[in-house]
Amino acid sequence: MSELVTGDAVVLGLRPAKLPSRALALAIDLAVVGTVFVLVSIGLAIATATLDDAALAAVSVAAFLLVLVGGPIAVETLSHGRSLGKLACGLRVVRDDGGPIRFRHALVRGAMGVVEILMTFGVVACIASLVSERGRRLGDVFAGTLVVRERVPAGRAAAVPPPPPWLVGRFAGLDLSAVPDSLWLAVRQYLTRMHQLDARVGWSMAERLAGELAARTGVPVPEGVPAGAYLAAVVNERQARDARKVFAAARDGAARGGFEGQTGRPVSGAAAGWAPVGAVPSTGTAKADAPVPEPGAEDGRVPPAATGFAPPA
Repeated sequence: MSELVTGDAVVLGLRPAKLPSRALALAIDLAVVGTVFVLVSIGLAIATATLDDAALAAVSVAAFLLVLVGGPIAVETLSHGRSLGKLACGLRVVRDDGGPIRFRHALVRGAMGVVEILMTFGVVACIASLVSERGRRLGDVFAGTLVVRERVPAGRAAAVPPPPPWLVGRFAGLDLSAVPDSLWLAVRQYLTRMHQLDARVGWSMAERLAGELAARTGVPVPEGVPAGAYLAAVVNERQARDARKVFAAARDGAARGGFEGQTGRPVSGAAAGWAPVGAVPSTGTAKADAPVPEPGAEDGRVPPAATGFAPPA
């Protein structure tokens, strides 16, 4: 998979679109634009029946430029790179750095599209897409854009590394309600790819993300805590809160399921499908050779996993 890298050196999970999907999206766009152009031409022919030949030619050229050139430019600008054909095929036009396109990008792509698509019936665009490593036509090269696939098969998400043990639980009182989902996504992307980044670039990104997260929570980053470790600890705290909410909901559902139908009579733990924590079924005799649990196993504690973060000196 050919990945995109933003200006901040963040690897984006986007796949450049290849020629077949782009050709299908273009065919849909041309069918829609062609239909609109025919309807507009018929309407103009009826409205300008009394004009001379020069006026009719001027109106025809204006309709051509307005519908076949200006229409796609306006649609891509307003939809941030998603025309009807691209929307149907799950494609989008983005900048080389992964950001949304603007009017100047759509204008260059539309102007070049007149030459490489309309005037040459798409031959030049097809050759350029086949030669380009990322399937770009000439309009994309001059505009600095790229057509990517938005709908891709879901893969296994990379796990966020755990924080250092000395930071676990330190941010239990932090208010995370004001942190937007976009910032959580940026922090997660950084944590899962921080070992792939240059050391200086990674440090700069961690400092910026930590500053934004601290501004949203209203609590500054503790002194002496590295920015990357701080981000991992806050993400771990959010995951722990989400896990507690899920566990509480499941426990309440199990408690409600321990009553029989409409009678309201509680049933035994075995009938309800659960047993008290630590309960051992009675067998009548105790085995002398029962295994002795290892230290720390009785309370569910396990040794902390390797995190990649070093504790402060």
